[in-house]
Amino acid sequence: MTIINSKIDTLAVHAGNPGDSATGAVTTPIYTSSVYRQQSPGGEKAFEYGRVGNPTRSSYEQAIAELEGAKKGYAFSSGVAAINAVLDILGVDSHIIATDALYGGTYRLFEEVKKYSSGLQATYTNLSDLDNLEENLRENTKMIWVETPSNPLLRVVDLERLGQFCKKHGLIFVVDNTFATPYNLKPISFGADIVIHSASKYISGHSDVISGIVVVNDNDKLIKKLDLIHLAGGAVSSPFDSFLATRGLRTLALRVRQHNYNALTLAKWLEQHRLVKRVYYPGLESSPDYHLAKAQMNGFGGVLSLELNGSDNLAKAFLEELELFAITVSAGGVESLSSIPALMSHSSIPREVRLKQGLSDGLIRLSIGIEDVEDLRNDIEQALIKATTKKRGVDEVTDYSQAV
Repeated sequence: MTIINSKIDTLAVHAGNPGDSATGAVTTPIYTSSVYRQQSPGGEKAFEYGRVGNPTRSSYEQAIAELEGAKKGYAFSSGVAAINAVLDILGVDSHIIATDALYGGTYRLFEEVKKYSSGLQATYTNLSDLDNLEENLRENTKMIWVETPSNPLLRVVDLERLGQFCKKHGLIFVVDNTFATPYNLKPISFGADIVIHSASKYISGHSDVISGIVVVNDNDKLIKKLDLIHLAGGAVSSPFDSFLATRGLRTLALRVRQHNYNALTLAKWLEQHRLVKRVYYPGLESSPDYHLAKAQMNGFGGVLSLELNGSDNLAKAFLEELELFAITVSAGGVESLSSIPALMSHSSIPREVRLKQGLSDGLIRLSIGIEDVEDLRNDIEQALIKATTKKRGVDEVTDYSQAV
């Protein structure tokens, strides 16, 4: 039996873990050395300089690659650094087609940085409509960029059909798998060339790491390009962050199962709640993507979004009354977290663009942790009641376009 053929629970524990041959340690230590001794100038060496390679980081990269079923992995200093590296694969004045439900940080990188530094042209569209994709193709189209489930509306796209489309047209197929994790979804099995993670979220899982991951399918041309970008760009994951992310990875299956269960339980309950207008979660039968998500995924993930009956200011009041859900811009930790994307993670997207995407000013995103689900339900209930019964200054936030 080989580890690579093991089930996800076993892979999460053992992937990329050679231990330490010098001491017999069962986990890869934190190697902090910036340089490595060589036997002779220019001789063969496994490691030479910390930016070029590090044993702790290598273990982390190998582990994620094995979990995703990829050929090679690269660990970066953040999720955005990972996204930036993938964009650097493209030539100047390249065109990409991206989901119209895009993470705010990715949108900002596309529109406020790469557009000017490398002439990147991005078209945002509904990736579930392949006819629409055909219409958006240009001579310089090089890449399709997908988030599934998307952040924060949790839309799911048909990866197999997109993979076939990309293969037909010779496009690089990139999937941001941050919200699903390799426990719930393995995009490479559907034809993805590159998979990206903000490992600060579910991969590390404890809200104590900033790191990004890129893994590549069996494509030597892309691997050669990313080898150079990773080396020359220098935005690599530190030994300590690599260690923490790898340690978090060992409990990925246990954590994600509980995230999945808690989120689905709360989504079903909230959907029937008298104070809730709408719940966004692919595990609900009312979701337009339910059947696709059920067929494509092993679980529906730990994030749900909702809108309340009432003004948009009610969302702010609700978050302020929650006790177990910290108000933060991120997601994917063992603890439950809450946010208003329009004011936080997606504030860099112009309001008119957000509204066109369906991301309202009052949309609430809940990252459901692994706490007892009844405690979470009780906390949400008391916050809903307090927020709707207490008098609030309804004009506290009126101009969402100025939010930063």
